[in-house]
Amino acid sequence: MASENIPPQPTRKPVRIWVDGCFDMMHFGHANALRQAKEMGDVLVVGVHSDAEIEKNKGPCIMHEDERYKAVAGCKWVDQVVKDAPYVTTLEELEEHNIDFVVHGDDITTAADGTDCYELVKKAGKYKECKRTVGVSTTEIVGRMLLLTKDHLSLIKQNDLDQRINVDNQKISEFSRGHSFGPHTGILHYLSTSKRIVQFSSGREPKVSFNFL
Repeated sequence: MASENIPPQPTRKPVRIWVDGCFDMMHFGHANALRQAKEMGDVLVVGVHSDAEIEKNKGPCIMHEDERYKAVAGCKWVDQVVKDAPYVTTLEELEEHNIDFVVHGDDITTAADGTDCYELVKKAGKYKECKRTVGVSTTEIVGRMLLLTKDHLSLIKQNDLDQRINVDNQKISEFSRGHSFGPHTGILHYLSTSKRIVQFSSGREPKVSFNFL
């Protein structure tokens, strides 16, 4: 038969994809990013940063690292979880896990020194982007939680509130002089969001506007 003369087709190597992150209070935005990444290949390997790595580069997490590892492992698109992944993605880490390319959302993630966490990966041509889910973030969810318990904040004296806001302004100004953050990343975003929560909880309008999701 003619079919007997057809040579066997070579087996295609599975494409292995790397996604890393904090995955603090994992929400549908995280899941959507993982879904998009999995559609770009065959095997999805997710690196999850440790508590120490996140605190050094961004600030403390709400969920402990073991909780975050389990949350990511429970996502149906994830094939493998790598614990204690470096905050700045390295080519050595990708080589160790036989990764073909890295996927991240179309927002900027920076390390403590202000550098792009994926700079090395981008230069090596191993970087692809997926769409960030607009309207959800861990910081925004925390803000909603705090607003649900705002009654105790209404007891803060007006002078104390003004002093807290002034201190926050000073900290943000000092911090931003040595760091560059995008609108969705870093401590600067967290501090400004927290300050706005305190202002609205007191029944006062903020004196300046903040750009946040």
